[in-house]
Amino acid sequence: MATPYSQAPDTDTLKHWLALYHAPGVGTVTFQRILDAVPDLQSLGLQDSRELEGLGMSTAAIAALRQTDSALIARDLEWHAQPGNRVMTCRDPDYPVMLAQLDAPPPILYIHGNCALLSEPQLAMVGSRHPTPAGVRIATEFAQYLSAAGLVVTSGLALGIDAACHTGALQAGAPTIAVMGTGLDRVYPARHRDLARQIAEHGALVSEFPVGTAPRAENFPQRNRLISGMSLGTLVVEAALRSGSLITARYAGEQGREVFAIPGSINNPLARGCHQLIRQGAKLVETAQDVIDELGMLAASCATAQTTAGNSPAGEETGKLAPDYQQLIDLIGFDNTSIDQLVYSSGLTPAEVSSMLLQLEMSGYLASSPGGLYNRLK
Repeated sequence: MATPYSQAPDTDTLKHWLALYHAPGVGTVTFQRILDAVPDLQSLGLQDSRELEGLGMSTAAIAALRQTDSALIARDLEWHAQPGNRVMTCRDPDYPVMLAQLDAPPPILYIHGNCALLSEPQLAMVGSRHPTPAGVRIATEFAQYLSAAGLVVTSGLALGIDAACHTGALQAGAPTIAVMGTGLDRVYPARHRDLARQIAEHGALVSEFPVGTAPRAENFPQRNRLISGMSLGTLVVEAALRSGSLITARYAGEQGREVFAIPGSINNPLARGCHQLIRQGAKLVETAQDVIDELGMLAASCATAQTTAGNSPAGEETGKLAPDYQQLIDLIGFDNTSIDQLVYSSGLTPAEVSSMLLQLEMSGYLASSPGGLYNRLK
């Protein structure tokens, strides 16, 4: 991937990015190939047609680049200018850390809400659009616990499990990210307009699709790649054998991310997709703490790549930990200590302790061991 700009591109630069982005047949791989060859997209229109063809551009794409559709670009820029909206390029310094690690990261993202949230440690949670009541309850409870522990829950705003995951995070008073298969000027399904509004107020809505893009079946696998690509891992709650959630899990595996699955009854057809993932090597999850234990070191490496204020133990920027974090460190010492012991000794809730432990681990103060044990590093 090209070196990031020191700051977000100006409107004139963004126009050239959008011109190439809207050119027919220029997908993510072709866009990255062009960007590697011609880092300054403002000069792209001056390139010889044969050179552009050699970079994978079709005759139609070259013609569109020479004679840009100003109305499409203006629509994106007008949306970008509205409060809370942002069109972000893959060279932007705020571009999501995990997404930037992909071979062909999306060249442009449309974001409504808190852009900084996209680089915080995320867990993708996905599942059936027609879940069982037990599946909805499990998804909601897991999302509540994992959000309280410091992970940002990312899902697809779909009916069923996705909605339960977003709702659980919001009920925990935490932000959540919804990745959409449409332009951000519309909500699909329409019944989730209120949920989308709540997510935007407390988290972020994200899409690769330009303003005005309607819901189309071919958009949603691309959306699934974005969900898994921004996340440390993907947790599948309930899924049939042909569930779209398995596409997200497959992308996660291809991207080198962790895949987790919650098992269910052998009589439940919505458990078969999860069982298949487990047979293929996904980690079997029985409790939300299982996910936190597994992702601790990955979250630490993500924080090393880009530490945000929200990820750091309060007061760390002054060189000293906040008193409650220091108390927890002192209780742990240099011996393996369980969360149960820390909850008992500190008087804090399990969710508070888990959140603080994750943040301390990401900042290099602690190391985790299997079984929910922690020991002090400094």
